[in-house]
Amino acid sequence: MVNVKGGTRPPWVGLGAAVWLQIASGNAYNFPLYSHSLKSVLGFNQQQLTMLGVANDIGENVGLIPGLVCNKFPPWVVLLIGSFSCFFGYGVLWLSLSQTVQNLPYWMLWIALCVATNSSAWFSTTVLVTNMRNFPLSRGTVAGILKGYGGLSAAVYTEVYSALLRNSSSKLLLFLALGIPALSLLMMYFIRPCTPSLGEDSSESYHFLFVQVASIVLGVYVLTTTILEDVFSLNVVVSYTLLIIMVVLLMAPLAIPVKMTFYPSNRGKLGVSDVSVQDNSSAENSEPLLTPLSSSANLGSFQEGDEISEVDMLLAEGEGAVKKKRRPRRGEDFKFTEAMVKADFWLLFLVYFFGVGSGVTVLNNLAQIGIAQGLHDTKILLSLFSFCNFVGRLGGGVISEYFVRLKAVPRTVWMTCTQVVMIIAYLLFASAFNGTLYAATALLGVCYGVQFTTMVPTASELFGLKHFGIIFNFMSLGNPLGAYLFSGLLAGYLYDNEAAKQHSATCLGPDCFRVTFLILAGVCGLGTVLSIVLTMRIRPVYQMLYAGGSFRLPQSSSH
Repeated sequence: MVNVKGGTRPPWVGLGAAVWLQIASGNAYNFPLYSHSLKSVLGFNQQQLTMLGVANDIGENVGLIPGLVCNKFPPWVVLLIGSFSCFFGYGVLWLSLSQTVQNLPYWMLWIALCVATNSSAWFSTTVLVTNMRNFPLSRGTVAGILKGYGGLSAAVYTEVYSALLRNSSSKLLLFLALGIPALSLLMMYFIRPCTPSLGEDSSESYHFLFVQVASIVLGVYVLTTTILEDVFSLNVVVSYTLLIIMVVLLMAPLAIPVKMTFYPSNRGKLGVSDVSVQDNSSAENSEPLLTPLSSSANLGSFQEGDEISEVDMLLAEGEGAVKKKRRPRRGEDFKFTEAMVKADFWLLFLVYFFGVGSGVTVLNNLAQIGIAQGLHDTKILLSLFSFCNFVGRLGGGVISEYFVRLKAVPRTVWMTCTQVVMIIAYLLFASAFNGTLYAATALLGVCYGVQFTTMVPTASELFGLKHFGIIFNFMSLGNPLGAYLFSGLLAGYLYDNEAAKQHSATCLGPDCFRVTFLILAGVCGLGTVLSIVLTMRIRPVYQMLYAGGSFRLPQSSSH
């Protein structure tokens, strides 16, 4: 028996809870806030620090195991594993940085950081897959909202770091080790599969608009308060008041289910509280995150169950009981192994790799980039990147959803456009002209965010939702791979060489990262070319999926 929550209200409760967990999943963005303390207290050089940044990105983005686990277990199990990962990983880092336990080996801290930030993969996989399945006709919008809040998390943590923790790196690590698991335990009950709405509902678009506006207000608020706290010396009472207002804004999406409770629609009254669905293909009584549900109509248990032997299937085909299996077409549900043999799968992976891999290099070294160009306090720079990253994620989802429904424009068009702008941003970084640092950071933040919210729905539209968890997480490997190649091997090496020329541990001047930025500009040039090729290849798929201005579920293959 698979218990699926019915009614129109539970999906919105889940989305409101998912917002908090997406903020929690952004814990990896805190690395620039405590990286300088790791360097000074523990005596690391820049290359060692950069490799810790690689560990940070590997943990955050290697989600193949969460992608597999979410097919077998209910969401609360996946979230519980992420909570333990967060507690133990950040706990070890806190013990080392606070000198509670001294002389921990570098390799242990590297692994601890991987484990800590891997909680992001467990959290984000759960909320993203569950909510995209709960709102299957609004994939771009849902991905934009959730990824937008995830991008905004760095600014939220910066506010907590400044107002509540008073700029203490050790207190921040303790907060991450205890606070995030507590939040996950509090919210896990509300993240659950619900009966999806497959019809057009005008109120749904207004609800999504409300959440988007609420997220924009939150983004502007945290950026403004961060600047105010940097410019003025605010007392404790004012700082705590600003923090409480931020928490209230984070609760805004929950206003939708509250409104639906007091003012239920006629459509909502038709729903039932719980729906029991008998799954004939499985004898398990667990509540899987990804039920064996096709994106379209299926042909019964022969086609849904993965446990039927090949011999039984061949006999059934010979007797005419079922149609012979065919390979899925783009737009249908793919198994992971079937998707991997498709050229579009690898084109999408490479385009995403070049975009986010180059962007995360700047993010990991943002504090050092600011210091090299004469900026002593890099909190505003980090908040600016975070806010623009949020704008790119939210805007990328909204704009791509609008044009895909209006003219069936493939979402990858926006990956192409933003990678062109990223080339300009890297050239601005390399020039190091006065006033270009903030402009380049803002441009890069927006474009970096767009890469996320176009890849996520694109992967689901090309290869289906049935195995979306593992497909999405495989695509996400482009982030740590890019961090290792472009940040760990390239940027860190060039930085230390330039610092050695200056006979200092800290490199100053535009030459510290200039060559790195020029190489990253070339990388995005290659990504632009591949993105154009991918867009041309998948345009017919989008014309089929969005003919008539709305998403149409394709005829699924027999699996």
